[in-house]
Amino acid sequence: MIKLKIILSLVIVMAIVSCTSYFSKINGSSDSDWQTLFNGKNLDGWIVKINHHEVGDNYANTFRVKDGKIQVNYDDYGKFNESYGHLYFHEPFSSYHLKFEYRFTDQWLKDAPWYTYRNSGVMFHSQDPKTILKDQDWPISVEYQILAEEKAGTPRPTANVCSPGTEIFYNNVMEPQHCVNSSSKTYKWDKWVSGELIVYKDSLVIHVVEGDTVLQYTKPQIGGEVVTGFDPAIKIDRKPLTLGYIALQAEGQGIEFKNIKIKKLK
Repeated sequence: MIKLKIILSLVIVMAIVSCTSYFSKINGSSDSDWQTLFNGKNLDGWIVKINHHEVGDNYANTFRVKDGKIQVNYDDYGKFNESYGHLYFHEPFSSYHLKFEYRFTDQWLKDAPWYTYRNSGVMFHSQDPKTILKDQDWPISVEYQILAEEKAGTPRPTANVCSPGTEIFYNNVMEPQHCVNSSSKTYKWDKWVSGELIVYKDSLVIHVVEGDTVLQYTKPQIGGEVVTGFDPAIKIDRKPLTLGYIALQAEGQGIEFKNIKIKKLK
């Protein structure tokens, strides 16, 4: 019995050490392990693609830099006209830990779809922006959906997952819904919120908000619907998503991003 207790104690200690080591690798890295994606000055290294416009056309100066932040701004718009936009970092990533901060502005185009109000996102494992057709509304990708409070006292979690042209497995089952809510708190629209995304190729994806893990799912792959106007040669259903681009979203709602950095994981 004594030997059994000793063995069990050793197993518990080893498990604690293993977990501590794991999270140390994720959170305790030196600054040199992190790559800054946004230089705080301009959009060098980023590629714009807006629906109804060619790759590289930053229509109406939708994406701009102001006071050290990337801003989605609609000052120069008339009608929204389904001008769903995405700003892509030029390099694809496979396994990584992404960190960023976001805050909504009070700008929203009323002719944009109702669901875009205080709604944005960070797309990942996205197709190459150069393969997105002129009139393709969204990229084939997975989305870390960003939401803020819409009505006082009504829960509206952030860091949800949506799947334009893709599929995910949630609780070990292919998720039939386009979006799955996280367990996060509801945040005010004008508050800076820290988000994190931990991706292990096509195996595990973890969403984090303000340091709390709020959602996990597995097996991201091409499939499903929602996306329109795409090149059929790109949409190969059931193809595992092991690599892709990261993009900031513009759907008619003003938002700002800052402190965007990434660490590649082995």
